[in-house]
Amino acid sequence: MSDEEFDDDYSANEREKQGEEGEEEKEPTEEEEEESLSPHLLTEEIMKEGLSLLCKTGNGLAHAYVKLEAKEKDLTDISLLQNYIHLRYVDLSENQLRDLSPLGSLIHLLWLKVDGNRLISARLPELPYLQIASFAHNRIKDTEGITHPRLGSLNLKGNEIQVISGLDPGKLTNLHTVELRGNKLETTIGLHLPKLKNLYLAQNFITHLEGLEELVQLTTLHLRDNRLETLDGFSKSMKCLQYLNLRGNGILNLQEMAKLQVLPMLRALVLMDNPCSDEGEYRMEALVLLPRLERLDKDFFEEDERAEAEETRQRRRDEEQEMEESAQGEVTE
Repeated sequence: MSDEEFDDDYSANEREKQGEEGEEEKEPTEEEEEESLSPHLLTEEIMKEGLSLLCKTGNGLAHAYVKLEAKEKDLTDISLLQNYIHLRYVDLSENQLRDLSPLGSLIHLLWLKVDGNRLISARLPELPYLQIASFAHNRIKDTEGITHPRLGSLNLKGNEIQVISGLDPGKLTNLHTVELRGNKLETTIGLHLPKLKNLYLAQNFITHLEGLEELVQLTTLHLRDNRLETLDGFSKSMKCLQYLNLRGNGILNLQEMAKLQVLPMLRALVLMDNPCSDEGEYRMEALVLLPRLERLDKDFFEEDERAEAEETRQRRRDEEQEMEESAQGEVTE
């Protein structure tokens, strides 16, 4: 675009703004957006289109459809679901839902997906058999009200959660996977879940790690694209952690990796796109500090690298011993 064209566009934009009498456009509030939505009720016709998977009911004498898919229907009201108590699998993604309370009647529900709605909470009446629940890409602001005793996998990706709270280990005894990437978390505190195995916290604003000592069964931890500058916060109680992704943080010093020595089962570490990964001895230093490591970033360690790392460790041990002996000799004199 030429300077003249840019000036013309700029002038046109200015005239348009002046024509609006100087009024600034305001973002609509949630309440205003809600009022602007036309109500779209779940109907028998939509149910007929979306029902599938005919199964026997509890007594084995009758049959009912147990699966519902009603995506992209602009639904705002699902009250009709209260009549379909035999449903086990429900997908209501990409609608306009803000109220999920009718799901409380679905006491046989095993699987729920409500991605891409207008939810501000994941709170639901306790569902005794629910095992998988996905609330991705809503406007959820907290983790309160999630108490389903058989829940194994919880997806809260792409919401507006700032603090983790309310996840009761006494009730969530089967929860093994939590997906929280793309939220607004600044810390990891609040994860009191000793049965958790997989935790995804990428693309948040986490600056420090707290409360990880209770994650004694955790095997996979994703912390990519956060704001960590140090590796404080890992605990020797994390005896099962095997995979740790720290890509795209702000870790400056290679010696921070020494703080991962408390993780006896760590086998795969991703540290690329951190300032420390640009240092020349990055790969070798990782293996010197973490001899049990099998893979750094995308590449496995070769045998010759392991041999060189062992030589470096032995040389450093010898140097440290010499320094200690020298210091003791000076004291004796």
